[in-house]
Amino acid sequence: MQRTAGKHFFRLTLLTIILLPVCLLGVSGPATAQSNPPPAEDILNGFADDAPNTRDDQDLELLEGFEDGPATRPAEPKNEDDALLEGFEETDDTTIEATEHILPASVSLDGYIELAASYNLIDHQAEGTDTDWDGLSKLRGKLYLEMDMKFSDTWQGRVAGKAFYDAAYRIRGRNEYTEEVLDENESEIEPAEVYIMGSLTRNLDVKAGRQIVVWGKSDNIRVTDVLNPLDLREPGLADIEDLRLPVTMTKLDLYLSSLNFSSIFVHEIRYNKNPEFGSDFFPGSAPLPTSESPDEGFDNMEFAAALNGTFRGWDSSLYGAYIYDDTLQTTKISEGGKPKIRRPRLQMVGAALNLARGNWLYKTEAAFLKGFEFFNTGDKEFSRLDVLAGVEYSGFKDTTVSFEIANRRLFEHQSVLRQAPDFTKKDQFQSVVRITKDLLHERLTLTLLASTFNITGQDGAFQRFTAEYDVTDAIKVSGGLILYQSGDLLRFKDIGDNDRLFADIRFSF
Repeated sequence: MQRTAGKHFFRLTLLTIILLPVCLLGVSGPATAQSNPPPAEDILNGFADDAPNTRDDQDLELLEGFEDGPATRPAEPKNEDDALLEGFEETDDTTIEATEHILPASVSLDGYIELAASYNLIDHQAEGTDTDWDGLSKLRGKLYLEMDMKFSDTWQGRVAGKAFYDAAYRIRGRNEYTEEVLDENESEIEPAEVYIMGSLTRNLDVKAGRQIVVWGKSDNIRVTDVLNPLDLREPGLADIEDLRLPVTMTKLDLYLSSLNFSSIFVHEIRYNKNPEFGSDFFPGSAPLPTSESPDEGFDNMEFAAALNGTFRGWDSSLYGAYIYDDTLQTTKISEGGKPKIRRPRLQMVGAALNLARGNWLYKTEAAFLKGFEFFNTGDKEFSRLDVLAGVEYSGFKDTTVSFEIANRRLFEHQSVLRQAPDFTKKDQFQSVVRITKDLLHERLTLTLLASTFNITGQDGAFQRFTAEYDVTDAIKVSGGLILYQSGDLLRFKDIGDNDRLFADIRFSF
């Protein structure tokens, strides 16, 4: 383990030394007043408690009031699909004119076509299989379509869907892969966000259907953000905002001055999409047992509530949820001689806070979760406290630097939990460093992200460097390198040889 920790420390140090000067190119200190971005405190001033009620403005009221944030209704937090389309809202006059002839004025259609590729740098095999994961590992074409509809002055809806096909498996030979890998990674068609939203009264809104609800303040580590599962089939290749999976739920929002109270009823139980047996990210030599899914109905529904407030220079939130554990830390049970995975119910209470001071943004989150169960401890339930602290600095010209740390403490931990298949420690420490630099009038963005588990990566780590370039308003190309280090955590078991190059080109319309 000392050898792998040293390998990780060397990689991280080398990558940082190489890329830090590039990310900070053109920075000789804090930017001048003309080029310095506005302080985060000034940005939040518009949401002070003495601000006028936005509901008095009938023009703005038509499309507002359905977000997860505070009562004054700023823009809805980025979700998986909106983040992918960010920056491509503008179209030329020809496109607008053609669209108006095809669709009514109350309907808009957007989307993108994408081609993504990955190339593994090291020849290695998936554990328990003969699959060689070297060279081309992904050549995926993806289509995303989104149709927004305005039914009236206060009601609107969205229907979105996505599909992909990965030609890499046919190029390399489908017989080289397990059925589980082909079923989950070769092709997919599924709905994305599908919902209707509107105002029931002047201060009460409803949003029903498949949607994404973002909790918490962190951009890199999940603590209180527990409502939407994640697509983790390719760990580390994308940010959390691009990984959230929409879930069918009904969300009621009550607005009172600077406060917003949300009550949420989750009707669809979805779990994380994890690597399948045969993937070079799968942490085992045999397929997992089938997962036991609860029957649909009120008794198995998930419930959640949030109280949000935004004030001058700071905002805060309180959360509560009764949900299912959607991680790999699950309990195996046997029915009729066949093992199954049972996912326990978790009770969660948490809080989050953002504090803006000039070019500095401080953030913190905490969550107490009760109800964890493990294979090696039978029906015994455990509680866990997750705590996060972070800081973000935007005082350099066109550059943002952020650092976040979190620790997850499992109470009443037993030594047997360190054994297979639980692989659970008493404390799980994680840190994330992110440096983002805009160049060429914000057409080129360079990002360095390093995520480390335990102090020096004993539990696993990865470092990702990405470059994104806007060729035109509609065409964006990106690419980069990601390096992995194996560790003691289950999801980082034997992934040290999974280093890969990746590239992507997207046309938005």
